[in-house]
Amino acid sequence: MKRYIGLAAFAFAILACTAVWFGGLNQDEGWYLYAANLVSEGHVPYRDFFFTQGPVMPIVYSAFTWVWKGWGLLGARIFTLFLGVFGMLFAAGLVRRLVPDERRNLASTVVVLLLGCNLYHLYYLAIPKTYALAGLFVLAAFYLLSFEHAALTFAAGLCLAFAAGTRISLGLLLAVAGVWLVVKGPRFAWLWFGIGGVLGLALAYGPYLLDPEALPGLFAAELYHSAREGFDPVMMVGSVSRFVRWYWPVLVLLGLGIGGIREGGLARLLLFSFASVFFVQTLAPHPYEDYHVPVVALLAVPAAAWASGLKIEGRASFVALLALGMTWAASFGSPLIEQWSTNAQDRFWTRKKLTSELGQLRQVAHDIESIDPGGSELFTQDIYLAIETRRKVPIQMSMGPFCYWGDGLPYRGAEKVVLDDAGMVSLIEQAPCEVAALSGYSFAIDVPSGRETPMDTQIAFWTLVKRHYNLVFTESDFGQHATPLLVLKKKHGFDDR
Repeated sequence: MKRYIGLAAFAFAILACTAVWFGGLNQDEGWYLYAANLVSEGHVPYRDFFFTQGPVMPIVYSAFTWVWKGWGLLGARIFTLFLGVFGMLFAAGLVRRLVPDERRNLASTVVVLLLGCNLYHLYYLAIPKTYALAGLFVLAAFYLLSFEHAALTFAAGLCLAFAAGTRISLGLLLAVAGVWLVVKGPRFAWLWFGIGGVLGLALAYGPYLLDPEALPGLFAAELYHSAREGFDPVMMVGSVSRFVRWYWPVLVLLGLGIGGIREGGLARLLLFSFASVFFVQTLAPHPYEDYHVPVVALLAVPAAAWASGLKIEGRASFVALLALGMTWAASFGSPLIEQWSTNAQDRFWTRKKLTSELGQLRQVAHDIESIDPGGSELFTQDIYLAIETRRKVPIQMSMGPFCYWGDGLPYRGAEKVVLDDAGMVSLIEQAPCEVAALSGYSFAIDVPSGRETPMDTQIAFWTLVKRHYNLVFTESDFGQHATPLLVLKKKHGFDDR
């Protein structure tokens, strides 16, 4: 078994470094980290700035802002991956609770292979979104539940509440686990779990529900998720198809092991919990398969537990070899590697990236510093640029592309944290920053519907930008989905260059 652990560690090191450095930029990385910066400065989510998820992540991350203020997005990715690795350790501990002593080493090795040697999974555990922290809370909760102890059951409820406070859709796990404890759990376990869950939700959301100035922003966050344009079966099928592509080794082992189920109880709860969240998230108006990253370990743990009981070719350890081979094949043959090294195809010619997207971000940040040495502000909706340049953006733009509510502000008081047409016009007219960095995402997304902003509105915004800023340089194929980036400097007096 030691050689499989060594090979797993080798594969993890290569894939983790690939995910951290070469993994494509994601707009969400910027505004999650920026929210943490704001909290560290004393700003309150929903009241002082817009935020579309629960408040737990920016609160937790606010204690670690020194990481990305010192090392930029690279540091934030490494820190986030550490959280994801801690989650994997809980998964390994959880699977050991499900199987007999003689299979514990094999089962924990297999689950680490399924999660830690999956390039897609590592990428989404590395980028600073909610997934690594939420997954850590989820796995810690089910690990604590496995002990069937009153105090630990209380702590499990607290952890799942914090998971819901990190990513709103995970609140469903509180209901699923609570019902299971009522039906199959030890006596009064549901009560301890419920107390922990209620206390956790009160700690996570109570301050904002009791703050009348924060309520409009909190309601706007809920509207953002619910008011996006309707259900699209094509997107749903595509999302499920891509999930199978990224996690087929987990599904293969689950299929092999499910016929010889020995461990029921908690393993079945894990499967039902995963299925419940998967079903709800897949029915979202725009379901993305990465939504399932925080809960996919709930599928991998039963797969590893049940598959560890198989003897293929007369050897139980063959299961570890099979898991290793499948995860290596899935990761080193992943289409992500091509996506991260090219900008698609121009007819006969492949458009190769000269550096990773993270490397390009760091270079653009250096170029911005060279045209505005010592500057502290940046007018941009690409918030990962604000993180990399260590600059502030106007606080209403802290959610990047999702700060513009062209469909109309939903609640009185929300104008403090988001912008409508008039608010965006007023902000551009003020030309509040010396430098602007505007990509194809700028002014393009109409929230909450998610439609593209009408072209005449976009032109009007860009016309105002041209009135107040001069173009300094253009960076082609920049950032998420490789759009052009215009870097501009504010005009002063009669400067019309």
